[in-house]
Amino acid sequence: MSKALYRKYRPTKLQDVIGQSSVTDILAKSLKTKKISHAYLFIGPRGTGKTSIARIFAHAVNDFDYQLEDSYIDIVEIDAASNTGVDNIRDLREKAVIAPTKGKYKVYIIDEVHMLSKSAFNALLKTLEEPPEHVIFIMATTDAERIPATITSRSQIYTFRLAEQAEMVKHLRSVADAEKITIEDAALEIITERGGGSFRDSLSLLDQISTLASEQITAADVIKALGLPPDQTLNELLNSYQAGDLLQISTQLKNLLAIGTKPEIIASNLLNYIVKHPQPQLLPLLAQLATVTSPFAEAKLLLALCSNLPTASQSQQPVPAATPNLPTKSTADEQSAAHKQGTASDKSVTKSLANTTAPTPPTNSSALTWEDFLNSLKTTEVGLHAIVSNAGHQISDNTLKIYPTNKMIYKKLSRSETLQKLSAHTKGFRISIEEPGSQNNSKYGQISDIMGGIQEVKSGEIPF
Repeated sequence: MSKALYRKYRPTKLQDVIGQSSVTDILAKSLKTKKISHAYLFIGPRGTGKTSIARIFAHAVNDFDYQLEDSYIDIVEIDAASNTGVDNIRDLREKAVIAPTKGKYKVYIIDEVHMLSKSAFNALLKTLEEPPEHVIFIMATTDAERIPATITSRSQIYTFRLAEQAEMVKHLRSVADAEKITIEDAALEIITERGGGSFRDSLSLLDQISTLASEQITAADVIKALGLPPDQTLNELLNSYQAGDLLQISTQLKNLLAIGTKPEIIASNLLNYIVKHPQPQLLPLLAQLATVTSPFAEAKLLLALCSNLPTASQSQQPVPAATPNLPTKSTADEQSAAHKQGTASDKSVTKSLANTTAPTPPTNSSALTWEDFLNSLKTTEVGLHAIVSNAGHQISDNTLKIYPTNKMIYKKLSRSETLQKLSAHTKGFRISIEEPGSQNNSKYGQISDIMGGIQEVKSGEIPF
């Protein structure tokens, strides 16, 4: 059985490592000067060489010859994802005090160290505070935020980065030539993009593509084999999104799904495409596409691409607006109390910007459209704009009603200070924040009507 390319071409010396010179140069210098720390923390995305460099360094500090399949009792690898408990770390501590059998150091490589429990971290900390002279810990993680500060403060930290595309293409070309894989540079570029800067993922994809029965593997071969949408299709899909053309969006999505392209891959490629070709009108789509995961990935992708659809209220001409009267804290409190006592006639909590005395309508008030409101809001409140632009809305009876997508956003928008910020952009219209799901004419309601009834399902719920 042939060895996988990512294993076959795994480096065994620091000088063979590609793309991490900021890490390998310092480690090589510490080996030369014999200045070895008792704890190292390797941080970075998966597939960037953290474990490979940890193994190389563990062998180098002990002057062991490093072959990929060798095994030394003084080098211990632990998968923290499978050994999360405090008992595992206590066992490690008991064995750590035992002197190495052959080398100068006993090296513990702890992969995915962020998976350790709080009690396990506390147990590990005791060893890091007073480590035996012969013990070295090399910890690797893809999630640095979950590592306690007490651990990071006692470790030398090295940050790994994803490979640049040109660097990765060059590496893949050298591997392809060595393996006698005939493949176009354009095809290697697609593999690199799909690999996301990860050496392991990119080599695994090259390994997969190398089995294609072709005299020369082309970019089209790779796109077909990996089920990737071509750039032209992505561009057409984004044009339909900007135009708010539901029919075209639906047709283009059906065509992509019909040829086996997964919705998660479509979303991922759209994200990459927008990042490479940024346009202001496409940026709000980034947050929506990031949510396209199973379950219901197809529905989530459709909703993301339909987030730019005009609502029915945008074609309505509103009644001339009334002069806004911003609520005081007491007014907001009174409304909240009235709701809790059951005196409100509407089931939703309405934060109305009005005093108890009805205001006199102005004679020269201008009409309000959703686009005008969002454009005005974006000039001073970028964060609020990003939140509100994804909400449903309705403009009628001198009032702009906003329908948040979830309870958390509803609570944020209902705060009196947030209402004041929003009202500054309504051209005199009152503003009302409605409970999520209380309006059938919202953006989600319209899509549901078009698709024959879509039920919004929260995580863990079963739709009926």
